[in-house]
Amino acid sequence: MSMPFYVSPEQVMADKAEFARKGIARGKSIVAIENQTGILMMAENATSLSKIGEIYDRIAFAGVGKFSEFDQLRKVGVRFADTKGYAYSREDVRGRGLANAFSQVMGEVFTREIKPLEIEIIVAEVGDDRYEDHKKNTIYRVKYDGFISDHPGFCVIGGNVEDVEAVLKDDYRDGMPAGEAARLARRALSAGAERSSDLEADSLEVCVLDRNREGRKFCRLSTEEVQGMLDG
Repeated sequence: MSMPFYVSPEQVMADKAEFARKGIARGKSIVAIENQTGILMMAENATSLSKIGEIYDRIAFAGVGKFSEFDQLRKVGVRFADTKGYAYSREDVRGRGLANAFSQVMGEVFTREIKPLEIEIIVAEVGDDRYEDHKKNTIYRVKYDGFISDHPGFCVIGGNVEDVEAVLKDDYRDGMPAGEAARLARRALSAGAERSSDLEADSLEVCVLDRNREGRKFCRLSTEEVQGMLDG
């Protein structure tokens, strides 16, 4: 009688984590960075597929890794936010609640399914001065296993995270103008890119959460607008 095949739970989890990390590392980096007017999100992305999108009035989403997986998660987030906003009020839809919901889904898949989600996401919420408990910006990072962390100032996912973060740690400061933040984000992404030269505006996907905008705070910038910010 042959012995049954056995793998320890620790080894199973370690293998899942390594599989997910490899898939995520193959993606291009995404940066979310706070600035004077809100939050800027920038991704190295020369394709027509969007890595950054709007979830709700003041909330944006960015994902790296397997596009079909994080885009499906984004759609789930939109439905979650719409349902909560309709049932209660729009002010009750918060980035923290959405990040927790994403964390539960990703953690459940990592624990129960054979193949984990090969994705990492950012949930960013811009502050709103009209509400006492909404004034501060928040940036959350959710990993493939559901681990969630809060990142004041800036956050990086995908690609060569260490190289990108090194530039931001050296040069980031609170209250930067939006143009300066964009130039810093581009410089940081260039440090982690496969080629050493600065990334051009047409290879960047840039979106902002602008606290000064009326109504919805999310805005996707055109190549010309991105170039204008980078030129200063």
